Amino acid sequence: MVNIGVKGHMQIEVTKNLLAKNVGSGALDVFATPAMIALIEETAWKSVAPALDFGTTTVGISLSIDHTAPTPLGMIVTCDTELVAVDGKKLTFNAVVSDEKGEIGRGTHERFIVEAESFQAKADSKR
Repeated sequence: MVNIGVKGHMQIEVTKNLLAKNVGSGALDVFATPAMIALIEETAWKSVAPALDFGTTTVGISLSIDHTAPTPLGMIVTCDTELVAVDGKKLTFNAVVSDEKGEIGRGTHERFIVEAESFQAKADSKR
């Protein structure tokens, strides 16, 4: 059973492989927006994983973010998520992302609870 109010928290260091110029999202040595998206998704899914039924997982279905400030190589980035709505199998999270100097982004992320084996089989059948 997944309950509203579940919180997630993760921290990462901005390494070279997370820079915009190295992930193809820009030309600068700053924390890439795709890396921020991945951090939000990971923080959210890991926060609810322990409450899911055996054999189920979540998949991302929607993400709306604002990336409002740059973060350079070497800084620590923190992501905090909170589950704010449960509508059947759809989970909605608010996310706030900060570096050591303050907030760098925020948004809303939706995930859907799926049966892992059948979802993977559906994806694999596309080959």
